[in-house]
Amino acid sequence: MAQSKSFSGRDMGIDLGTANTLVYVRGKGVVLNEPSVVAVNAEDGSVLSVGFEAKETIGRTPSTIVAIRPLRDGVIADFEIAERMLRHFIKKVMGNRLFSRPRVVVCVPSGITGVERRAVIEAASQAGARQVHLVEEPMAAAIGAGLPVSEPTGCMVVDIGGGTTEVAVISLGGIVTARSVRTAGDAMDAAIMSYIKKEYALAIGERTAEEIKMSIGSASPTGYWSEAGLAALARRVKNGQDEAGGDPEETQGLRPGDRCTIRGRDQVSGLPKTLELTADEIRHALSEPVDAIVMAVRQTLDETPPELSGDIMDRGIVLTGGGALLRGLDVRLSSELDIPVIIADDPLDCVAVGTGRCVENFASLRTVLDAQPRLLSTGRL
Repeated sequence: MAQSKSFSGRDMGIDLGTANTLVYVRGKGVVLNEPSVVAVNAEDGSVLSVGFEAKETIGRTPSTIVAIRPLRDGVIADFEIAERMLRHFIKKVMGNRLFSRPRVVVCVPSGITGVERRAVIEAASQAGARQVHLVEEPMAAAIGAGLPVSEPTGCMVVDIGGGTTEVAVISLGGIVTARSVRTAGDAMDAAIMSYIKKEYALAIGERTAEEIKMSIGSASPTGYWSEAGLAALARRVKNGQDEAGGDPEETQGLRPGDRCTIRGRDQVSGLPKTLELTADEIRHALSEPVDAIVMAVRQTLDETPPELSGDIMDRGIVLTGGGALLRGLDVRLSSELDIPVIIADDPLDCVAVGTGRCVENFASLRTVLDAQPRLLSTGRL
């Protein structure tokens, strides 16, 4: 999002996600939401584009240009590119007056290691931050969803992002039990690509797989598109298309439906090929990552103290993150766990808004910041 004003000197919260990076500026709200992608010149290492422009190049670059996603599975995989991406976003938000360095609160997965924690702090510091504080993603998601995290009652949040799914039970301003699994939106895209390659010998790219997931992906045959999910999906598609300079009419193809048509490369003939897929096929393709998410929630509930389990039965489980928009995921979780499941009002922005509230109310929420690494069970698809 192009900025018309400089917010120099204002503290900010950053949701440094595998798929998207959101920046919240104190007193202004979420002012930037762009893909976590950087296009780099392979010959001299110079950055050509960042964000929406860089995402458009994924799978379409010549050999001299490489589109890099510096975060994988929720943590920094390429430190130098991540630092340059952060510097670009901070400069875009603040303008050119970087002498006034902001205090920054950054979201990190609950299963982050000490080395990964230091990498995030160092990257944000090198990008221009005066102070760097960390907050765990499930805590930020719960705060952003409006849950009473400071009260002595149990709240359960499931944040399904691009690289990780964070499941946590929160009470009295702290995380009682949590689980971080490296199965989320990217794993769903990979599962769709693998299924189509195996069943139809058709090779498709990451962007096509993501569009299939958004258009006809589902977790349950009895699933439905909730009003909150539809509204967030419409904003997600519209923002992505508009910022990339695409035709808004193209977004009409990404609506609930029973089937969709895709194009890819036939691996037998090597020629372009058109294929029609049904929602039932994609639901089958997504069964493995969805099962992993359900199992993570089940195991976290198994480790929850009995008193808090009763609170969760009353309040329900809250879904946040882009993965919460998968059709029927709330129905699937509710039917398997026999617990009410609610999709947050604005699941895509919950983590960023929660991070921003930590910035706005820094003194009162100071106890949830700078979470130390914890021993958690982690898994990968």
